[in-house]
Amino acid sequence: MRQIFHDELEQVATDLVSIAELVSAAIRQATAALLEADVQLADRVIEQDQAIDLRRNDIDARSIDLLARQAPVASDLRTVVASMRMSGDLERMGDLARHIAQVARMRYPEHAVPEELHETFQRMGAIAERIISHVAAVISSQDLVAARDIEQIDDELDELHREMFTKLAEGSWKHGTTSAVDIALLSRYFERFGDHAVTVARRVVFLVTGEAGSMEPHEDTERR
Repeated sequence: MRQIFHDELEQVATDLVSIAELVSAAIRQATAALLEADVQLADRVIEQDQAIDLRRNDIDARSIDLLARQAPVASDLRTVVASMRMSGDLERMGDLARHIAQVARMRYPEHAVPEELHETFQRMGAIAERIISHVAAVISSQDLVAARDIEQIDDELDELHREMFTKLAEGSWKHGTTSAVDIALLSRYFERFGDHAVTVARRVVFLVTGEAGSMEPHEDTERR
């Protein structure tokens, strides 16, 4: 029975990696849809977000079933609880990719991002894709050093987010209020994407070490 239980736990971890891979595709496609004003690609991201939601719901249902049937303790209990919380963070990351795609769709056939900011958002998208790739690897390997490295990648997104708000606040913005709001929201979506990646990494640290302090979410991602 215990072997079956541990096999089920391993399957949950495998499924978390699968969700991370779906999120990676979503943020890559959402960034492309945004920068290329590709409405078909934006629609694809929006539609495929349902698959992420369904995967998250399935993991949570199986985790609750494991809690009820096996009454796990110690490290096994941490694994089940942390997995449920990680699935929630990954689902929120998928939602953020969907939000980006929705902005691209709403502004179509125009480009939501002015030409002079394309490079910055391209960098944001590349960093977001890199960070979710690291998240998938960390969930699989439970490598604590790699988990902590995710915070450094997130710092790059935070810096670009600050730069974007500085540009908006300089007083030289020439694209109108609507565009300014779009840019502020889009920048925030990428920044939040990184925050949730950090939270997943911290949950992995908690899962491995049992240190309660490592379970603290990054900034206010629990409320987002």
